[in-house]
Amino acid sequence: MNSGFAVLLLALGIGVVAGLRSLTAPAVVAWAAHVGWINLHGSPLAFMGSVWAVAIFTVLAVIELVADQLPSTPSRTDPVGLSARVVTGALSGACLAIAGGGMLWVAALAGALGGIAGAFGGYQARVGLVRTLPVPDFAIAIPEDLVAIGLGVFLVSRF
Repeated sequence: MNSGFAVLLLALGIGVVAGLRSLTAPAVVAWAAHVGWINLHGSPLAFMGSVWAVAIFTVLAVIELVADQLPSTPSRTDPVGLSARVVTGALSGACLAIAGGGMLWVAALAGALGGIAGAFGGYQARVGLVRTLPVPDFAIAIPEDLVAIGLGVFLVSRF
């Protein structure tokens, strides 16, 4: 990929995925690096393609998907949840910058901003849909999970 603008859009997009589900974005990026969809070899983020990174991020992402269904789970817009989304959005965006030949720190910033946008946008969409439609929260949460996973896979497959 040679377009810096395209890399920034992909970084922003993977940040939005992190905003929806904080650990889905790095799990998808780790899998993409591991199977060779994106190349992180020789970079400071090469560890993301390791078996360990894939295993850890996948397990944490699955735990997050389950925990999201619990009523006691704090809001994604609370400081801790939002901070996690900023960090994982930045990490995932930086990985896509390396894979696409973009500017690492600019893409990391785009990923972080995408994490914030995804967190607040996803929260508003979910709350609005639950209030508008006569369905329980999980009926919106599960499709949101699928959107996050699908969007993440789509974005990392663009390389």
